[in-house]
Amino acid sequence: MRFASLGSGSSGNGLVVEAGSTRVLVDCGFSLTETRARLARIGLAPEDLDAVLITHEHSDHIGGVARLAIKHDLPVWCTHGTLVNWRMQTDNLPFTEMIDSHRSFSIGALEVLPFPVPHDAREPVQFVFSDGQRKLGVLTDTGHITSHIAASLSGVNALVLECNHDADMLESGPYPPSLRRRVGGQYGHLENRQAASLLGQMDVSGLRHVVAAHLSQKNNKPSLARAALASVLNCEPEWINVACQEQGFDWRCIE
Repeated sequence: MRFASLGSGSSGNGLVVEAGSTRVLVDCGFSLTETRARLARIGLAPEDLDAVLITHEHSDHIGGVARLAIKHDLPVWCTHGTLVNWRMQTDNLPFTEMIDSHRSFSIGALEVLPFPVPHDAREPVQFVFSDGQRKLGVLTDTGHITSHIAASLSGVNALVLECNHDADMLESGPYPPSLRRRVGGQYGHLENRQAASLLGQMDVSGLRHVVAAHLSQKNNKPSLARAALASVLNCEPEWINVACQEQGFDWRCIE
């Protein structure tokens, strides 16, 4: 089982998860041309994908999904709330499947466990992926940590974890007060110390990969995110990987 990012941040997101011959793309916030180029960078083409899973309807996560799905006849999985909101923009998707945020489902060799998160979207979810032996947890676009989130992610072997902002940088940064309140609010994005706090609530004994993701380019620094997570994991900060907006990150294998 392995995973790679096409890019992570407010300008576009996409994460590929692979088990055996099954490959799914989680979110697509890039143009069709850009998506093809980013897939090629990790050795894939759109034809190699089996499905697109959507976490929520914000444009940096969903902006490129329709064109990709229509052009390459890909099924799209999303919650009813996401679809209702998104259908205002398109009714041309070739095939859609509804996600129940409390029920697991399978796509080929991947078992997918969705879980609801507090974010300012219609019915947002995040995911735990499993090939039957190993587990990958994905958590971004979350305003605060709930006990259900911690329980869902406990025991994963790899984790892509939002470290959107540093509270001090957000407070003194360039955002207007209304946007600062939205980003730092209960339905906004995780701050470094909130992300670290989640790790303290989880069983991390099996963790082999931790990737800090969805970092704000104006309100955070990779060194701050790494330091916050490393302080809980008792590891060197350099062990923590960071997903960037332009390059995402290359394949990580879960052994």
